[in-house]
This record gives sequence, C-alpha cells and structure tokens, in this order.
Amino acid sequence: MAQALMRYLDPGAIILGIEAGNDQEVIQILSDRLHDLGYVKASFAAAVLAREAALPTGLPLGLDNNVAIPHTDPEHVLKSGLAMATLCKPVAFSNMEDPDEKLQVSVVFLMALNDKDQQIEMLQEIALTIQSADTITALIQSDSVEDVSRLLG
Repeated sequence: MAQALMRYLDPGAIILGIEAGNDQEVIQILSDRLHDLGYVKASFAAAVLAREAALPTGLPLGLDNNVAIPHTDPEHVLKSGLAMATLCKPVAFSNMEDPDEKLQVSVVFLMALNDKDQQIEMLQEIALTIQSADTITALIQSDSVEDVSRLLG
C-alpha cells in the first residue's frame, strides 16, 4: 500500500522535526521545498493556503497524533510529487469533517498532483497508510529519511 506513496515522495521533500507555529507555516515550508525541487509553480503555496482555508484537510484519526493532507488544483503543479513533514510540536489544522473543530496535527502530507484522478487515488493510499497508530508513531519518531522510506516502502 505505502509503496505507491514512495513512488511520489521525493526523499528531498521529506522534512523531519519541523518547528512551526501554525498550519500555514508548515504548508509554506513544504511548498517551498516542492518548488525548489521543481515539482510546483510559484503559485502553488498560495493556492494550497487558499484551498485549506475554504476546504480544510485535517484528518481526525481518533489518536493523539492526527494527520493533514493539504493540496490544490493541478494547474499549479509541474510534475506530480508528494512532500511529508513531521512536527516537533503538533499544530492546529481545521478538521475536514467539521471545519470549526481544530485538530492537533503531527504529520503532514502535501500533495502536488497534476491529474485530479491521481488526487483521489493518492488520498486513498495515504488514508490506508495512516490507519495504523503504530505507523503514525513510527513516522513521528523517525530520525532520518531512510527511516521514513523503510516505513512507507
């Protein structure tokens, strides 16, 4: 299941132990990394932030550590890719099921996909991967990109 994630997750776009004050900062850091790696246009970060404000992506897992999966329209993407961050301290993302509720998020997958059909498939892959509390905990505790690759590959 997670092997599909590793096909899209550039090792250079895995950032462990981010210290961020809010969800916007996390999204900006990951967007900048995807931009630097040539995956997205300069418009990508602003488009993700605008979409997140209107359609939040915090995913309640019923755990201490939740996940967010921000993304935007394919027009801002040059080539499909995925970025991932773990956070030193959780930050609040709005719940995708109840936008008025804030979730404490410790893992963020930022999707940059140039085909809307890929978005549904990738969301399903991420959802399957994060169903395990052990996997989420192991991702948060990962010390290296190699650790993440082993977990998701």
